[in-house]
Amino acid sequence: MKLKKICTAMLSSVLVLSMAACGSSAPSAAGSAPAGGSVAADNASSAAGGDTGAASAEKKRVCFVARASADTFAAWMTNEMKKAAEQYDNIELTCVSGEGDDNTENGLLEDCITKQYDLVIVQSNNNAAQAPYVKNLVDAGIPVITTNPTTHQSDLDGSDDNSVLAGTGTVDADPVAQAQVSAARAVSEVPQNANVVVLRGPSGNYHAEKRREAWDTYFFNERPDVTILYEDYANWNSDEAMTLMESWVQAGTHIDAIISMNDNMAAGAIEAIRGDSNYVNADGTTNFLAYGVDGTAQGCLLIKEGLLTATALQSASDLAKKNMDYAAKVLSGEMQVTEVNDYVDAPEINAENVDEYIQIYIDNGEISADGNIAA
Repeated sequence: MKLKKICTAMLSSVLVLSMAACGSSAPSAAGSAPAGGSVAADNASSAAGGDTGAASAEKKRVCFVARASADTFAAWMTNEMKKAAEQYDNIELTCVSGEGDDNTENGLLEDCITKQYDLVIVQSNNNAAQAPYVKNLVDAGIPVITTNPTTHQSDLDGSDDNSVLAGTGTVDADPVAQAQVSAARAVSEVPQNANVVVLRGPSGNYHAEKRREAWDTYFFNERPDVTILYEDYANWNSDEAMTLMESWVQAGTHIDAIISMNDNMAAGAIEAIRGDSNYVNADGTTNFLAYGVDGTAQGCLLIKEGLLTATALQSASDLAKKNMDYAAKVLSGEMQVTEVNDYVDAPEINAENVDEYIQIYIDNGEISADGNIAA
């Protein structure tokens, strides 16, 4: 199965997500909430519009501010947040996207104050850029949970204080543990005197920076013989990664391994060399290694193809369920938002266990029975 088919299907999913912008999956003609709770998805342009998050008096209004709808993981998490919210009859969830732009996301956070949401869940694009706006939410008396990544006190004041930003809670994953999974195995897998390339997430993003630091700690410090041919920011984006990889390959030096801070960028880099006989043999075997993070459906299918070596699962489903569970508890008064501090695990996915994870994605509808990303 070709990655282009995967990317096309993923794009279709993103378009469906954007087209769902005016309400839940099955609103009535009058726009009232369906039984079981409403899930409204707004696009970024709604920030200047009317109060699309308005709900009946008995419902608590929660807004999830995602970093970008074109980001595979952020889109996955948005879908999972909507699924999780359906379990709470007294919560109406609105989903908006910052589209990978700090100004757009900051405007959406300001809009959450204007619309007086009862609770806001924030997935920052750039921790330092969003931190002052997260604090504004707290100062306005709105409970805030930051997720994937956590917003830290250091993001706000530039200090060395890596505690969770005062007044907020967090549901996250440990980015160091995520990267360590692949970095540790790469120590023995990557050939001697190898040439590698490194694809980084957005500058200033906590997960992007900590995953990169983990590769230094658990791989590059252990393998001083390895040369980093090229390293650049692809901002979690597969298209940017593909463009970079095409340029790097044209330089002529063989690349022995792709080290990517997420699966989506690894997928873009792999697409750039999929048809290159210097990297993929006629029988489908490869002359390179590739490592990612997130354990997305796309990443799992690439492992099944033998194109991605390993990844670490960051379960958007688990993150979403935890976020909504804690949101419900905070809104009911069962706990304070500052008591929310929880992290999901980072199990390794490789050729030996990938079928197990593919089956999970088939069961939840993200991968079709014929082995393609579901539209």
